[in-house]
Amino acid sequence: MHIILVEDDAQLGDAIRRALERLAYTISWFRDGNEALAAMRDHEADLVLLDLGLPGKDGMDVLVEARQSRVTTPVIVMSAREALDSRIRVLDAGADDYLIKPFHLDELAARIRSLARRVRGDSVNRLDAGALSLDLGTWEVIWHGDKVDLTRREFALLQALMERAGRIVRREALEASLYGPEAAMSSSALEVLVHALRRKLSHDAIQTVRGFGYMVPREPT
Repeated sequence: MHIILVEDDAQLGDAIRRALERLAYTISWFRDGNEALAAMRDHEADLVLLDLGLPGKDGMDVLVEARQSRVTTPVIVMSAREALDSRIRVLDAGADDYLIKPFHLDELAARIRSLARRVRGDSVNRLDAGALSLDLGTWEVIWHGDKVDLTRREFALLQALMERAGRIVRREALEASLYGPEAAMSSSALEVLVHALRRKLSHDAIQTVRGFGYMVPREPT
């Protein structure tokens, strides 16, 4: 999952970034409201974590203008503004959740998982495709009854594919989700990661669709 983090506090932003990267999320961090709005309009992010008190453009204005521009990316607002009317205005403006600062990073991670479930239409933190099962809460991957240990990036790749099991996921979308839209990387980085994942599962667990991308079948073998 590629997350846009919008937070101007350097210490808090760095803590959130490091915590979420340990959970296999790819983070693009912005500290200015204008930069955040441009990123929300241009990047194919899966979720936005948005602070309200920002330089350049207030987070509320960022949210309103993003929704007016038909940006549908789910947004969790993080703010120290506790007043009920502030929370109501933010939710009515198009935010999907509101988290009051200070908060525990475990709660933030749980809110992200909860929102991701709602977007997918799931009721649990588990993704299943035949004999392949992935638990988003515990990081446990089961293949034909056996637990498989994956690296952070291997887990992120498998999650991105299993969220769309049975459908082709474009190479460009996978690269943006795994490395961020602006990341400099080797042209073969994704192939190397797919190869490593196939070695731990099976070659047929991830299918290559030439010219398009990759796919986890609904019943991988």
